[in-house]
Amino acid sequence: MAKSANLYVRIEPDVKEQAETILNALGIPASNAITMFYKQIILHNGLPFEVKLPEHPLDISRMTAEQLNAELEKGYADIQAGRTRPASEVFVDIRKEYGV
Repeated sequence: MAKSANLYVRIEPDVKEQAETILNALGIPASNAITMFYKQIILHNGLPFEVKLPEHPLDISRMTAEQLNAELEKGYADIQAGRTRPASEVFVDIRKEYGV
């Protein structure tokens, strides 16, 4: 089927640039990526990915006093059992994971 419908959208320039940089590296024109996205919407009868707020790992501002106490008890138990690592080792792993 010939492409004959136009789609006009407003998007943040930085988001557009980042996405198009990735699409260019993949060799996919933006119009093809949008067509693929629309076809996935049709196949899934909705968005082809889950839309939800991210879960925040151990965000103290979202914890009850009981939850905070439980986490502190776990940490204390780890210390007592010798399940610890020097911070320098942990930061090396974090840097590797995030490519820093």
